[in-house]
Amino acid sequence: MTDDQIPPEGSEQDLASRFPTAYTILFFLIILVAALTWIIPAGQYDRAMNEEVGREVAVPGTYQTVDPNPQGFVDVMLAPTAGFYDPDSYVANAIDVALFVLFLGGFLGVMNATGAIDTGIRSAMRHLEGHEIWMIPILMTLFAIGGTTYGMAEETLAFYAILIPVMIAAGYDAVTGVAIILIGAGIGVLGSTINPFATVIAANAANIPFTDGIVLRFVILVGGLIICAAYVMRYAQRVKQDNSRSVVAKQWDAHRKLFLRGHEEGLGDATLNTTQIIALIIFALTFAVMIWGVSSQGWWMARMGALFFGAAIVIGLIARLGEKKLTGSFVDGARDLLGVALVVGLARGIVVIMDQGMIADTILHSAETSLGGLPQLAFINLMFWIEVGMSFFVPSSSGLAVLSMPILAPLADFANVGRDLVVTAYQSANGLVNLINPTFAVVVGGLAIGRVSYDRWIAFIWPLLLILTVFISLAISIGTFL
Repeated sequence: MTDDQIPPEGSEQDLASRFPTAYTILFFLIILVAALTWIIPAGQYDRAMNEEVGREVAVPGTYQTVDPNPQGFVDVMLAPTAGFYDPDSYVANAIDVALFVLFLGGFLGVMNATGAIDTGIRSAMRHLEGHEIWMIPILMTLFAIGGTTYGMAEETLAFYAILIPVMIAAGYDAVTGVAIILIGAGIGVLGSTINPFATVIAANAANIPFTDGIVLRFVILVGGLIICAAYVMRYAQRVKQDNSRSVVAKQWDAHRKLFLRGHEEGLGDATLNTTQIIALIIFALTFAVMIWGVSSQGWWMARMGALFFGAAIVIGLIARLGEKKLTGSFVDGARDLLGVALVVGLARGIVVIMDQGMIADTILHSAETSLGGLPQLAFINLMFWIEVGMSFFVPSSSGLAVLSMPILAPLADFANVGRDLVVTAYQSANGLVNLINPTFAVVVGGLAIGRVSYDRWIAFIWPLLLILTVFISLAISIGTFL
């Protein structure tokens, strides 16, 4: 068994067998949703083009039952493949994300071949000795800014392989590295302020300015970030004092062997040479260009993948790796993240089954009828929980906004609740669920890169989810009086 084939619970094969892998979980979810298409009546809303949103949206009051299209054995078997490329109204094709992950893996493989990352980690630990804990709130704030401004999500996959070794070298564990990125960006999306893929689309679908309710969303953003940073810092400190308190304690040695590549000892001994310094500069510039492209130039996965592909070639040439080592390192790096690319398609296959079975609109119609005639506090809190439930089936923030807001937002008028509060409830629910959502490629992908099994992630994060749920419920409840 190679370093990159570490089982979910390290050398503890018996523990690993108790909880299924992400692939099994996702496939069983595909089967479950397919079974629901035999139980839940099929139905559809009429749809009309909304120029402001740029998509077709459901028309309130037009729901009607249609002939059922229950999903059978063949549909279940086709779903993982269809998940990569089958187009629909709600979620972007997963093939884009999967290919980006492979190009990213190739880029990291080339960087590893230069030795720059390993040496850089050891050098950084020497300079940060005694102050490593402050990396957590600083980095989580940066990721939260990305989440709240442009919905940073899939592109965070590029950062796991960089940050996790740094956290492990600092004496923390892989979960700490995963949490900084996944929770940091996630709390930003949860408290979206100007995120065009959540707040802006949802507000347009609700026919209100996206600036309505921005103060409450900013309060949720800042309050949620403080809660999450404090939670991760407390956990990291406990792990550093006693690694047996890590939720992945059984993987402690295996993770260090994998992510530190044999450099567990003497982390402060290495010095970067000129070639490695240049490689790290290009490395950093590549991520800076990626963030610039996504946030201001409308880049998506194809251009991001091309960026990492080009950067890998430049770094390989500067490091004089030679043609064989350059291509070999790129292919080996892509192979390391092949499993991540596969779970992306599996996660997307769940949405394909639900869409083909035509049960999404039926679920939405049930939510619409259950909200009628409720008082303010009951209305907004039930709205939040309805969006929580729908987020498991439609993890995409933009997809959920287009699906639910045209139907649910107008109901706020009858409950004497501002539509902006419905938008806030929607994005808070979607952001909360997407911290653990097994149908969300960002969650299963990040955990796969970090070699953290899903049950270990739940063991780590469930108290934080309870705290955030209470915090959000209080925030939106108070919002009904403002």
